[in-house]
Amino acid sequence: MLQHFNMFAHYNRWANATLYAEAAKLTREEFNQPTGAFFGSLMATLNHLLVADRIWLHRFSGEGSLPTRLNENLFAEFEALHAARKEEDERIIRWVGTLSEDALKTDFTYTPVTSSKSVTQKLSPALAHIFNHQTHHRGQAHTILTTLGKPSLALDLIYYLRTEECRAFI
Repeated sequence: MLQHFNMFAHYNRWANATLYAEAAKLTREEFNQPTGAFFGSLMATLNHLLVADRIWLHRFSGEGSLPTRLNENLFAEFEALHAARKEEDERIIRWVGTLSEDALKTDFTYTPVTSSKSVTQKLSPALAHIFNHQTHHRGQAHTILTTLGKPSLALDLIYYLRTEECRAFI
């Protein structure tokens, strides 16, 4: 499982870089335009992904900032959000790199942002959730881009598996 999670951490960085490269071509108005997506705009959707990753990494490691709302907009400007995304992706890779197979089997306890009731679960499925969550909202971000008339992106894992980066990694 450890190799699997390391692959997903690197794939996550690659997919985010691909998505942000296209988002960088948007005007400020397009970036902030409400499109009917769950979080509204691409700016809000990408902020949500960063917020969720920070929340989960704080739960896992006890380190980093801890946003208090899932719809918190940490950065209104694309450049600052992009820089924070890159840093968070590297932080995810580093943290996953510290894990052992035994660590993946351990329980951890946290309190969800949306509830005051503590939850205890195994680390492995919770870690799988953050990568699945990223994929889910990157799909929404992709839809926002195509709604804005931008080209479709190849974000599927299979495309990452064909890259030189991945071949060198796995």
